[in-house]
Amino acid sequence: MHHPRCRALIAILSIIAAIALSSCSPDLQRKSIWKSAANRTGISITYPADSTLFPPEIAVPVVRWTDRNPRTDAWLAAVTFAWQSRPEILADAPSCSWRPDSAQWQHMKSRSMDLPLRITIIGYRRGFMAGALSASSVSIATSRDPVGAPIFYREVNLPFSDAVKDPSRIRWRFGSIAGPQQPPVVLQNLPVCGNCHSFSRDGSVLGMDVDYANDKGSYAIAGMGREISLDTSKIITWSDYRRQDGQATYGLLSQVSPDGRYVVSTVKDRSVFVPYPDLMFSQLFFPVKGILAVYDREIRRFSALPGADDRSFVQSNACWSPDGREILFVRAPAYELKTKSDQVLLTPDEVREFAIERKRFAFDLYRIPFNGGKGGKALPVAGASDNGMSNYFARYTPDGKWIVFCQAKSYSLLQADSRLFIMPAAGGAPRLMRCNTPRMNSWHSFSPNGRWMVFSTKVNGPFTQLALTHLDEKGRDTPPVLLTHLTAPDRAANIPEFVNCKAGAIEHIVEHFLDKRSWSRAASAFLDQDDPAGAEVSYRRALAIAPHDPVILTNLGLMLVMQGKPDRAIVNLRQALQYDPKNRHARMNMGAAYDRLNNLDSAEIWYKAALAVDPKYAKACFNLGNLYDARGNRDQAIAWYRKAISIDTLLPEPHYNLSLVYGAQGRIDEAIAECKDALRLKPGFAEAENNLGVLYEHEGKISEAVRHYQEAIGQRPGFKEAQTNLERAQGKMPR
Repeated sequence: MHHPRCRALIAILSIIAAIALSSCSPDLQRKSIWKSAANRTGISITYPADSTLFPPEIAVPVVRWTDRNPRTDAWLAAVTFAWQSRPEILADAPSCSWRPDSAQWQHMKSRSMDLPLRITIIGYRRGFMAGALSASSVSIATSRDPVGAPIFYREVNLPFSDAVKDPSRIRWRFGSIAGPQQPPVVLQNLPVCGNCHSFSRDGSVLGMDVDYANDKGSYAIAGMGREISLDTSKIITWSDYRRQDGQATYGLLSQVSPDGRYVVSTVKDRSVFVPYPDLMFSQLFFPVKGILAVYDREIRRFSALPGADDRSFVQSNACWSPDGREILFVRAPAYELKTKSDQVLLTPDEVREFAIERKRFAFDLYRIPFNGGKGGKALPVAGASDNGMSNYFARYTPDGKWIVFCQAKSYSLLQADSRLFIMPAAGGAPRLMRCNTPRMNSWHSFSPNGRWMVFSTKVNGPFTQLALTHLDEKGRDTPPVLLTHLTAPDRAANIPEFVNCKAGAIEHIVEHFLDKRSWSRAASAFLDQDDPAGAEVSYRRALAIAPHDPVILTNLGLMLVMQGKPDRAIVNLRQALQYDPKNRHARMNMGAAYDRLNNLDSAEIWYKAALAVDPKYAKACFNLGNLYDARGNRDQAIAWYRKAISIDTLLPEPHYNLSLVYGAQGRIDEAIAECKDALRLKPGFAEAENNLGVLYEHEGKISEAVRHYQEAIGQRPGFKEAQTNLERAQGKMPR
């Protein structure tokens, strides 16, 4: 411990040193700080990692760090080349990041192709203490191997449910890593979902999932050009494979063959596909059923791939070898979902075992000879199968020597623990790659020269970014080069693919396949997400193409009713009835419009007019029940609810409304029975859970009431009525 006089002397000397330093030129100040940095610690350089290898054409990166010393408020970046003991570049950094200017970066790249350079970050305190307080350094180098090809990738708004609701906000970019700005957008404003894409080995053929004509199995195949037109002549549908089976096909994870002649895909498929509100991981997706099928563009024929067509397994996520002679794919025992819903997007409750209970589902990697489409015996890939993990998204390096695949504890796609492994294609032990970041590594693709791999990662947050790693001839890779300049701060970049062409080879991809069905499908997606206003916009786009279509006019009328615009709805519904006088839906929606206007007499006339066309129209019976209930005629209401149930035994709403009527009449046992029927038909029906709580509370069964109120709130957070009821019931519980 210093004597007080010693401490005072030290403080005086420090002030004198600081004054002396401040009187020096900036260069002398920097050199003085540099000299005092030896053996200092306390800084962690978060990017780039030590031993990072940059491609020669990469744009200027940003060096980032954290400093554990609370006294530092300024930093110095020093660049020292391998043969020097003193830094050649000294630059000020007022915050915990430093971007070299363009000239500095070019100099750094040109001088680090044979031997690495060292970047040192030094922390100090402005105008107070002379010398360094903290420091750290990393070595980086520049490869002589260029990337040499542009990247095609997709940008998606999050959460994923928003992207599904409005696919027009998804956009595709195409360009080089070299520019300081994002590559140009080449495709956007597509109101239907476009998804997985792939190119032939020479870049001459593009394949892409597109929803066309209300068919989720639609797939576009187009030739390369500055303007690529996606018209109906370029669209096939995987649904044409054994259409006579009557089984839906979505055509998952399709891949164009290296020569561009074939496309392989998953057909007769079913998937767990659940949206979550969480931005970080906003969907759970993996196939549980499916076989591999091939489309031959030359003879325009679909066929199963023998050896990968066993329906007792799910076979998916196929990938071609560079010579097209072999296919890698994932396989697992097929799983029959308990839900009978035919929707693409499922609710967490419909696949509770996976979405909530996190039941494990793991894939093994298999290989099979293509043999001109004749297939062969599928064999597990040793090291990527039967290892207690899920192995997926396999890709060959362009020279065919290596296979890179993803591995996670379970499932596939968007797994936080997904890591990249590399193994010899001929067989051998997989090796964890150095390029892996701490959170999600997936969707990889190789540059045509085989020296660079691009992949997606969530290392910096929910909005997925792209990264590069270098591969040498022995399959050794380097720490990741983050392509932050390629991504927007509010979009997730995914499905990156190197294309064997020049950066400007694609300027625009233009859709010429949208028709009234496409816009109607887009409207349905909005409606599935409880967005009638968005659905209205899409129906109006459909109506612009087909102004006399009674179905579109009817649906547009319904959207207007749902938004509380009954007067405008009536105009469209009258037009629909002009073109199709016996349109039962138009008649029923007309009744709903008058119902909204509180004109119950006119509403009754139109509901009964719908039943005159179709006496078994359960929804019209249900609406009549609501109408009579609103008039206070409960006996008539009960009769119409009962009729709706007799017509459609799977409708939960009439049971729920019956429980309300019976409850109001004091018929509690009957009300409880109807409420339970509603929940049996619609698990997670929050209003029914709440009403069941009310009924049990009325009977003095407080603990039962509390349980149902809690379930209602769990199903719909923010359910104020259920929250009020819960608080009241909890106050009645014995203490």
